[in-house]
Amino acid sequence: MGKDSLNKYIWLLDVIKRAGKITFEEINERWKRSVYSHGEEIPLRTFHRWRGTIETMFDININCDRKGGYYYYIENESELNGDTFQQWLLDSFYMSNLISESYQLKDCILLEYIPSGREHLSTIIEAIRNSKEINIVHQSYKADLPKEYTVQPYCIKLFAQRWYVLGLCKEVNAFRTFGLDRIHSVQISETTFELPDDFDATKYYSDCFGIVSDDGTKVETIKLKVYGLQRYYLRSLPLHSSQQEIESTDDYSIFQYQVRPTFDFRQALLSKGSEVEVLEPIAFREDMKNEIQNMKNRYL
Repeated sequence: MGKDSLNKYIWLLDVIKRAGKITFEEINERWKRSVYSHGEEIPLRTFHRWRGTIETMFDININCDRKGGYYYYIENESELNGDTFQQWLLDSFYMSNLISESYQLKDCILLEYIPSGREHLSTIIEAIRNSKEINIVHQSYKADLPKEYTVQPYCIKLFAQRWYVLGLCKEVNAFRTFGLDRIHSVQISETTFELPDDFDATKYYSDCFGIVSDDGTKVETIKLKVYGLQRYYLRSLPLHSSQQEIESTDDYSIFQYQVRPTFDFRQALLSKGSEVEVLEPIAFREDMKNEIQNMKNRYL
C-alpha cells in the first residue's frame, strides 16, 4: 500500500469523524476540494473499497444509516475515542498529511521539538514485539557516568515531549523507567522473556501523573482549588484521567484526583502559579508551601 492510498484513507476517516454523519454526495463535494482529488469525484465502488480497507487496517467500521438519506458514520466512534493508542495513531497520520500538504506554509506552522531519542525507538519496539531483552547504556541526570543495564522491555510511554521505556531491570530485579533521550546505545539481546499475563501497561500507570511510578509514593485523594481561566484549561485538558470537578463557583472550581503526588505532579502544579492551590491532603499542601517558600528565597 502506497503513501498516497494511506493519505486518502486518513482523509476519509477525518471527514466522516468531524461531520458525525454525512452523505456520499457531501463526501464527494469535500473530496473535490482536497489536494488528493485532482478535481475528480470518488467512484462509489472505490468508496466502498476504501471502507473495507479502513475496517481491515484500523478496525474502524464506517456504517450507513439508510433512514432519511443514506448517511455514513463511524459505528464504533465511542470505542475509537476511548482507545488512546488508536486515536494517537490516527491523529499522527492526519497531522503528518496536513503538514505535508501545507509545506509551503512551514514558516507559519510552529511545532514543538521532542528530544525523544527516536533513533532508539524502533529498536526497542522490535524488542518488545519479539519479547527480547535489551542491553542499554543509560546516563541519568543524577549520574556523572553512564551505566549498563539489561532490561526486559514491557512498554513505551510518551510523556511531556519525551519517550520512555518501562521494563524489568535485571541488575536491581525491579521495574525501572529509562528516558530514551538519555540512552547512549541499545542492542537487542538473544535472550527472550515472557511478558506476565497479568501485566497491563495502562493499569500500571493509571494512578501516576507521568512516568514516576516506583518512588514509593502512595495514591492520595487530592483536591485542588483552581482560580480564574485556569479551570477552563483543566476542563478541556484534564491533569489526570481521575479528574472530577466537584465544586464550581463564579470565582473558582475544586477538582479532585486519585493520583500519586509525585515529583512530576508537584512540578506540573507549580508551573500553573497562583491559579492553583492544593487543599488536600494537608501533608501535600505543606510540601507545596515549602517548595514555594524555597522558590521565593531564590529571589531574595
